[in-house]
Formats: sequence, C-alpha cells, structure tokens
Amino acid sequence: MKKFVMAALGGTVAGVLATTQIAGPLLAQQNDNNANVYQQLDLFGDIFERIRAQYVEEVDPGELIEAAIDGMLTSLDPHSSYLSPEDAQAMQVQTRGEFGGLGIEVTQEEGFVKVVSPIDGTPASEAGIEAGDFITHVDGESVLGLTLDSAVDLMRGPVGSEIIITVVREGETEPFDVSIIRDTIKLTAVRGRTQGDTVVMRITTFNDQTFPNLKENIAKEIEAAGGIDNVNGFVIDLRNNPGGLLTQAIRVSDGFLNEGEIVSTRGRRLQDGERYNATPGDLAEGKPIVVLINGGSASASEIVAGALQDHRRAIVVGTKSFGKGSVQTVMRLRQEGAMRLTTARYYTPSGRSIQNLGVSPDIIVEQPRRSPNAEEDEEQTNARRQRSEADLRGSISNDSLSEDEIRQIEADRAKAEDAATLREEDYQLAYAIDILKGLSAIGDRDK
Repeated sequence: MKKFVMAALGGTVAGVLATTQIAGPLLAQQNDNNANVYQQLDLFGDIFERIRAQYVEEVDPGELIEAAIDGMLTSLDPHSSYLSPEDAQAMQVQTRGEFGGLGIEVTQEEGFVKVVSPIDGTPASEAGIEAGDFITHVDGESVLGLTLDSAVDLMRGPVGSEIIITVVREGETEPFDVSIIRDTIKLTAVRGRTQGDTVVMRITTFNDQTFPNLKENIAKEIEAAGGIDNVNGFVIDLRNNPGGLLTQAIRVSDGFLNEGEIVSTRGRRLQDGERYNATPGDLAEGKPIVVLINGGSASASEIVAGALQDHRRAIVVGTKSFGKGSVQTVMRLRQEGAMRLTTARYYTPSGRSIQNLGVSPDIIVEQPRRSPNAEEDEEQTNARRQRSEADLRGSISNDSLSEDEIRQIEADRAKAEDAATLREEDYQLAYAIDILKGLSAIGDRDK
C-alpha cells in the first residue's frame, strides 16, 4: 500500500514536472510575441511623432490616426474598413433606403474600383454603368492607390452636380468617359409585376423594407391575377442586387421555404457559428420558382439563391454570381465612428462556401448584348415577314370554332407575341418565364 502511494505521488510529481517543461517554452514564446507587439507599437508612435514634427506640411493628428486605422483594416480584406462618424451615419441612412450618390455598389480589385452592380433606376444605371466595369479615374483624377473609402469620397458630391468617371470594360478596346449627374438615391427594394401568367418579383437590395415589400407585392399580384390558381409560377429577379442585410436575406429565403437550414455562419471560433432555419409558410404556395442571378448578384442575393437552390425549391438561371461569401459586423467606436470587420464566412444549406466562387446557375443563360444596329435589323426582319392567309383579301372564315374559342386563341397569341417581345428586351427573364410555362404545361397534362 505504501509503495502504491509513493508510486502515485511519483507519477504526480513527474506530471507536474512534465507540465512545467512543456508550459515553460509556450509561456516564453507568448512573452516574446507580446514584447514584439509592444515594440511595433513603439515604432508606430515614433513614426507618428516624426510625421507631426518633420512632414513638409502641418498635418491633423486625428486624420493621421484615422488613416492608420483604416489602413490596418483595409489590409485585411476588401470589405473591412473604418467608418468615420459621417460615414457611419450615411450607412445607417442607406440601410433605410434613401441616400445621395450615383447608385452603384463597388469593391476594390487590383487597386481600381470595380462595380459590383448598378442599382435600378439610379443615375449610374441610366448612364449605362454595368456590373464588372472598372472605374480608373474620377473627374480626371486617378483612383489607383487610393483606399476604397477615399475613392468613394471622390465620387460623392452635391445632388445635381456632374461627375465624369473613366471606365474600363471587358470587350472594349479603350477606356471611355461617362458623365453622371448625382442625385438622391431612393431605393425601392421590391418591384412586382405579372408577365403573362408569371409573377415577377424584382428585388434590388436587401434593406429594412425588403421582406415587407416582397410580401405585399406578392399578395397584390396574386389578387390581381384572380387567385393563385391563375399563376403558373414566380420569378425572383436578383440580378445586379449587391446584397445588404443578412437578416433580410434570411427572411426572404424563409418566405419560400417551409423547413430546413437557410444559411450558417462560421467565425474564427467554433462557438461563434450560427445556423438559421426556415419556419412553416410559403409565399408562393408551392408554385415553381425561378431565381435569376448574374455577376452583379452578391452577398445577401447569393444567400437567397444558394438556399433555394440547395433545397431544390427553385431553378437558378443566369450567370455565375459575384462570390462574396463573408459577413461583416459593424462595431460602434468612440466619437460616433464605427468599424466594419469581416467576422465570419457564410455557408449554404449543403455546407458550401461561395466565397470567391459564387453561386453557379442550374441553367447558364447569358444576356445577349444588343447590337448598335438592332433596331434597323428588327425593321428589316419585320419587312421580310410573310403575310398569312388571313391577310389575303376575300379569304374565307374558319367555321370550326366559336367566337369565344377564336377570342381565346387570339388572346393566347397575344401572350406569345408579348413573350417574343420580352425575349428581345430581356432574354434571361424571358427564358425564366418559358421554364415556368413548360413546368405548368407538364403539370396540366398530369392532372
């Protein structure tokens, strides 16, 4: 018994010694790291004082420190940044749906400003700015080497004032200038309409009003159609939607799912992860859905497209999305400023991250570029269109159909002609509607 106690005690002492031997180097390494951090902070202080004392012009110490903070954050990734009190206030206004500017969502790539997407109905959209454009100069001043916030500041200005931006676009051999008149940007988060038997919901942004607007518009279009039985499906148009609030992306996805995971986020620590699940209720009442995306669909748009795709609730049509699969948290700082910091990646229900990869459509459909001579070509095509029997003078009537049947045929033909016209105006949307027509036709045959 005595030997057993001694052996146990010996084992305990050995364990303590082993722990001390292992912990010792780790503690020393941690102390070295801390000492290195303090040395770097001393270096920062030294440089700061030398700039204040010896720079060729007097500098504002506050602006110098803000620039250092912003540089530290922007070195992490394109979406982390420092927000001055003014910028923090402007961001709050933007999420409520109204702000001043050009109407473009931008990021930074290779030192230049890249357009994620123009916002519908804004000066930038009307001036022809496209997703994927690079802005190299603002009013003749190069943006190369500027931080993203600094470049955005150059583009801001009084409502009604003119700005000239120089654009580099894929497929164009030379940069070109675009004149834009700044305006107050009023975002309509959702626009609804009915095209034939299909309800089209155009979601332009994810702000505080997105889900309420979506719910209201869907109900209105269903009522106008005379009930859900007269609707063959829904198109959720997320093209050129730069994203916005994560909470709204979750609510929109939940609006079409009855159960299952919508999205999960994973941060640096496992315990910081979050999972968001759907609740019963489907705004589309089980009708088929097509989601439209393109290279300007980012962030919250990709959450919705990815969730509906993974649950096989929707067919995703268009081109690969932007690929922003990270979550930014806005943290309040002293003096009313804020810090926007990337804190997590998000994952679709199947567990895939779309960071840098984007959402791949189930059916890839490019939007054809309209030829400069498109109107002239269309006129020539119409001129060559052959006349039909009904156009001939004195042609006999069709005696096998009633007047009501003839009217129905003419109405169906008018819908088909509208669809053909839409194909010229918006090929991707027309393709989505054709898919729903096909699904509806198959469903009718099965009844």
